[in-house]
Amino acid sequence: MQTLVIVESPAKAKTIEKYLGENYKVLSSVGHIRDLATSGPGGLGIDVEDNFNPDYKFISGKKKVVNELIKEKKKSFQVLIATDPDREGEAIGWHLAESLDLDVKEKNRIIFNEITKSGVQKGIKNVRELDMDLVHSQESRRIIDRIIGFKLSALLKKKIKEQSAGRVQSVALRMIVEREEEIRKFVPVEYWTIEGTYKDLILAYEKNDKKLTKEEIFDTFGKLENDKNLTVIDIKEVKKKVKPYKIFTTSTLQQTAVNRLNFSSKKTMQVAQKLYEGIDVGKGLEGLITYMRTDSTRISADIEKTIYAYINENYGKDYVGYYIQKTSSNAQDAHEGIRCTNVNNTPEKIKKFLSNDEYKLYNLIWKRTVQALMKEATTLTKTYMLEHKSKALFKTSNTEDVFDGWKILNEDKSKIKEINLKIEENIKVEEFIKEQHFTQPKPRYSEAKLIKELEENGVGRPSTYAAIIDILKKRNYVNLEKKAFIPTESGELVTSKLKEFFDSFINVKYTSKLEEELDLVAEGKEEEKELLEKFYNYFMPLLEEANNNMEKIGDEEVGRDCPECGEPLVKRKSKFGSFVGCSAFPKCKYNEIKVEEVADCPKCDGKIVEKKTKRGKVFYACNKFPKCDYAVWKKEDIGKDIKE
Repeated sequence: MQTLVIVESPAKAKTIEKYLGENYKVLSSVGHIRDLATSGPGGLGIDVEDNFNPDYKFISGKKKVVNELIKEKKKSFQVLIATDPDREGEAIGWHLAESLDLDVKEKNRIIFNEITKSGVQKGIKNVRELDMDLVHSQESRRIIDRIIGFKLSALLKKKIKEQSAGRVQSVALRMIVEREEEIRKFVPVEYWTIEGTYKDLILAYEKNDKKLTKEEIFDTFGKLENDKNLTVIDIKEVKKKVKPYKIFTTSTLQQTAVNRLNFSSKKTMQVAQKLYEGIDVGKGLEGLITYMRTDSTRISADIEKTIYAYINENYGKDYVGYYIQKTSSNAQDAHEGIRCTNVNNTPEKIKKFLSNDEYKLYNLIWKRTVQALMKEATTLTKTYMLEHKSKALFKTSNTEDVFDGWKILNEDKSKIKEINLKIEENIKVEEFIKEQHFTQPKPRYSEAKLIKELEENGVGRPSTYAAIIDILKKRNYVNLEKKAFIPTESGELVTSKLKEFFDSFINVKYTSKLEEELDLVAEGKEEEKELLEKFYNYFMPLLEEANNNMEKIGDEEVGRDCPECGEPLVKRKSKFGSFVGCSAFPKCKYNEIKVEEVADCPKCDGKIVEKKTKRGKVFYACNKFPKCDYAVWKKEDIGKDIKE
């Protein structure tokens, strides 16, 4: 009989089945199969009175998937759960075990950190029990997020007609809004600088960083203009070792892809998922990178050896470095960092098999993997100090690589300016330039900077950042302009109200502390029910206070009456943005949502307009719905089904 192996992704299933052979059947759960129900008190799917007992229901369409798995289980002598190697994957594995009536105390759990032949064969040999501490940690997070999400969102909808709030989402929004407030309050301070030009050199006045006043600058500048001679009075040389970066974590991969490739964090994770699950690079499907949801920078000893051998063969023994296994204190370190699975699959070698985006991201990961194990670079910085007869000091410097080390793989090698000055040498400056400046506030958050700061503050987990940022955009709480987040009016209103009533809860410090406690549950050092009770007893009084005292904001009237019922027209909001509608809604459904009229309705005297389903799929329907139910999926099909 066969062994049934269950993974999350259909694409990954094909790759793994190829490596395992004919005695194995690999099927996919297609992600999560169950989630909290939306029934019970408050639609939470949680019985708060009964020790926070969760009520799980099959996600739409997943009962059929589970039935297929049960059917295949009957043909198998063994079932192995190979969901993703993280808390979410462990939880999906538990839901599968429950649904397939597997004993969670038996060894039926395996993990694949990389979808390669060696990675799969290694994983299949290491069977263990499901880690119920990880499952409880994920369940705690899900329950807490459901309570916060449902109850805060309902509050905001009722009180200020906004769409949603969340445990981490609202903290990220608060950071963006507070940065915007800092920028508005910032008062610029004037200061001046002086620079001199000599051949290709820029000579900086030594006191530039002290923000000289206009009077000081003009006094000094006048003396410099009268005599443009400077004398070299000091030369300092400093050698420095520049270490390579560690291999990528989820967070650093997202930040680097945002900055270098102009990828969003969401796009980065989507492309990385494909590289992990497997791409045919001439020998069938093969996973090109290790699992991309990790906060560890660890590399396995076996892989280290192969990369060192590659470096030695292609660059020489002088370029072989030493990798220090170091992981941040709050990292889970469940598996390795993000690296290429086969160092011999160089980006150029497999470029023809990859899409443009896949190539760009793989190139980034491959180079970081190799560079991380290369020798440190050695730089030499020469700093020259020059003096004017008025005692004004200038300096210039250049840095060059004495040994390029890991930088040999860098594509953007900067040209080094040559400086051949000697002590007591006199030079004549070509031009002195005085320039006015104003101090600047801290910049708005870019996507990369926001991710970096969230991680540094322990807010959320790197695997969730892409989804958090995506939801802020979808809710119209922020706009991304010139790669920087600017909060919308809605975003600022939500933050203002949450700070007013939940200041001690929706903040960086509390959210980080909660993450630490969830980690303790994952480590078996804190009980799930105790954490949930502590959270609930803290959160609910704040919610009750807000329900009683938060001011309710009504719809803003636009000064016109509804042409259909005579009631005032008001500004309203939907997930697609603001629009003008009737204040008597839902009794009167009149609105002035601007839609493009595509054609005359073939069934009545209405107009066909473009609409979208809840899932975002475009269709074409009559604007007199529900009186007229005419609708088609394709524009070219309008009228074809109407008989003459």
